[in-house]
Amino acid sequence: MVGYDPEAKCVSTVEAAVAGSASGLVTRVLISPLDVIKIRFQLQIEQLSSRNPGAKYHGILQAVHRIFQEEGLVAFWKGHVPAQFLSVGFGAVQFMAFESLTKLVHNITSYDARDSFVHFVCGGLAACTATVAVQPVDTLRTRFAAQGEPKVYRNLRHAVVTMYQTEGPQAFYRGLTPTIVAIFPYAGLQFSFYNILQQFSEWVIPAEGKKGGNVKNLVCGSCAGIISKTLTYPLDVFKKRLQVGGFEQARAAFGQVRIYRGLLDCIRQIIREEGPGGFFKGLSPSLLKAAVSTGLVFFWYELFCSLLCALKHTDSTKR
Repeated sequence: MVGYDPEAKCVSTVEAAVAGSASGLVTRVLISPLDVIKIRFQLQIEQLSSRNPGAKYHGILQAVHRIFQEEGLVAFWKGHVPAQFLSVGFGAVQFMAFESLTKLVHNITSYDARDSFVHFVCGGLAACTATVAVQPVDTLRTRFAAQGEPKVYRNLRHAVVTMYQTEGPQAFYRGLTPTIVAIFPYAGLQFSFYNILQQFSEWVIPAEGKKGGNVKNLVCGSCAGIISKTLTYPLDVFKKRLQVGGFEQARAAFGQVRIYRGLLDCIRQIIREEGPGGFFKGLSPSLLKAAVSTGLVFFWYELFCSLLCALKHTDSTKR
């Protein structure tokens, strides 16, 4: 049910927004620990290796143990409130825009709304729309996940007021350029590969063996997430580094800090000091997160859409 289907016509644009926000909410609760670990890895200047004495984190299990030991279990859900606003808002806008765009393509062009290329373009545009809408919340989420002890921001309101007073309104849109550059191909590839994998599974699995639809959605979504994340990962690192600009004092406990003047300066400093491997710091937890989160987003979205369709069918039958 991802994308406009002229034959089904089951889910409206508003219902797509509801299903998208609900899938984002449930998924965020489950993948938050992986997100925190990924952000910590991305922001670490030192090499992610146990051979580097200055490195605070050098592996997923070691990072889990250290974060739990130093900050407690709740640290894995640091920044969870703004992250939930991000997930719910992003999911609603993205799926609503995607349904609207694929419907528009079907109505005014000769392209098939179910075509993989259409899903790539519409998925990228839908994600860009959602990104602009929720970028301030994403910046807040990153800062909460990145700060150590003692905390710089006591709560969400304190963070908003402090950032606005000390850095100005532009602070909420730091990292927007690499985010937009990265999100179009990332989301486009997600939707496109999900569509391709769904079509492939329908071709491979015989008609009588198509009962495990929910499992199929989960597997196709996970594979689409891994492929798209691997291809676009360096841009996510640039975004995270830029988002914590002006926040260096809260990073002191985690190791070295750097000040970047912009996207190109960030790229130059990383390649000079950390080498090409610096572009892929945190890739392991990120791929794990991408597989889990993308799989769950599509799984829950399809499930919620099915429930909404079933409720509509039940209501119409009663009438």
